[in-house]
Amino acid sequence: MGVARAMTAHPLYGPAFNAFRERLRENVDLSRTNWFRVGGPAEWLFKPDDAKDLSAFLALLPPEIPVTVLGVGSNLIVRDGGIVGVVIKLGRGFVGAEVNDTTIKAGAGALDVNIALVACEHDLTGLEFLSGIPGTIGGAVRMNGGAYGSDISQVLVEAELVERSGKIRRLSNKDLAFVYRNSGLSDGAIVTSAVLKAHAGDKTDITRRMQEITTAREETQPVRSRTGGSTFKNPEGHKAWELIDRAGCRGLIVGGAQVSEKHCNFLINIGNATARDLEALGEEVRRRVHAQSGITLEWEIKRIGKTV
Repeated sequence: MGVARAMTAHPLYGPAFNAFRERLRENVDLSRTNWFRVGGPAEWLFKPDDAKDLSAFLALLPPEIPVTVLGVGSNLIVRDGGIVGVVIKLGRGFVGAEVNDTTIKAGAGALDVNIALVACEHDLTGLEFLSGIPGTIGGAVRMNGGAYGSDISQVLVEAELVERSGKIRRLSNKDLAFVYRNSGLSDGAIVTSAVLKAHAGDKTDITRRMQEITTAREETQPVRSRTGGSTFKNPEGHKAWELIDRAGCRGLIVGGAQVSEKHCNFLINIGNATARDLEALGEEVRRRVHAQSGITLEWEIKRIGKTV
């Protein structure tokens, strides 16, 4: 009886959330939702239908309950203890793309590569670089995702977001205060869509450039491994992979985690890694790089949740 009372006392069991019940689940395994295939459960997982649904949910959610957004789980380590509070997973209602002349309004849950393909289909150039970023538009906006000579800060017109309070806002490129691999978005803000600018181009040239990017990725990165993309930011004036290689970390193993032999700014799960293995390996790489070069690498991969 005591357990039952404790359970019903949680706000999310209350009648205020009945309207969201079909899209709200408890104790959901997150290891299958990220590219490393590691991590513990989400205390709660909510999949909103659209931005208005997300806004209504957050407006009701008590402010003391933490909220975490999960895209396709690239560039992410979910720790083994799981995530307390509510994990927001943007699904089908956030993957659309609308083309208007030379701009594309993309849902935050849309894969970056899919938006590059949409641009190509409409003879629009300038977004080819998105085909080289593993992740979603929402994650790219938050982290100022970039590759192959461009980044989101160079193409974003405005972004729609839902604040932790439930308020829907639109922010311009300037409002987002982009810096290298980051933005000025508050931790509680959830990007729901973005308007990206492109330019009229030739489909043959666009297709050729995207194929060059695909080929370059496949030849230089462990794209078919359980990985999370680039692990560390490039320090100013340096390339992270070169620093890691010089420190003798190529192929380094901790538990079931390994520094990729193919591209040593990538960590990979070689079969049975835990989040602890991956994070410990990353910290060992940082330690060795600092000892060898005096440079402290900064994590680019986001690490979330509780350790065990």
